Amino acid sequence: MVRIGVLGLQGAVREHVRSIEACGVEAVVVKKVEQLAHIDGLIIPGGESTTMRRLMDKYGFIEPLKQFASEGKPMFGTCAGLIILAKKIVGYDEPHLGLMDITVERNSFGRQRESFEASLAIKGVADDFIGVFIRAPHIVSVGGDVDVLATYEGRIVAARQGQFLGCSFHPELTDDHRMTQYFIHMVKETKE
Repeated sequence: MVRIGVLGLQGAVREHVRSIEACGVEAVVVKKVEQLAHIDGLIIPGGESTTMRRLMDKYGFIEPLKQFASEGKPMFGTCAGLIILAKKIVGYDEPHLGLMDITVERNSFGRQRESFEASLAIKGVADDFIGVFIRAPHIVSVGGDVDVLATYEGRIVAARQGQFLGCSFHPELTDDHRMTQYFIHMVKETKE
């Protein structure tokens, strides 16, 4: 039985839980470090990356999350979660978790009122996925072993590096669960 955690400190937690459950898999809202030992993969949701980082520090999540990653367990960051995973953030000296070999730029598609939806072709997922962009970051550059999965107007908006998956948009805010299903498949592969 696969159990997918959603980091429950801030952001679109309920929506991710709904998407995971729609894929027929158990979802766990992770609010305590101890819960990491009982899940097979973790989604870091969208929200506000600086607020999320403050809460991660407050509840002692940074090192345990790095440990979780070092055990080879898959992690999926959406929107702010993508920023949390990145090794470099434009305009910042230090990353948050620094796990994925990408450089991201925050709010690169504008502020809240510039939110939009766009049809995306996502490699291995769908040719026609509707991405919901809300104050979205984008991936400026990727390391050599990072697979670019989707671009929008020349900007990278989804990528995978081994056990790490990240996207600029909010797949959980639609009824299309194919991106969540892709992550669940990644988790199942690591369990085999």
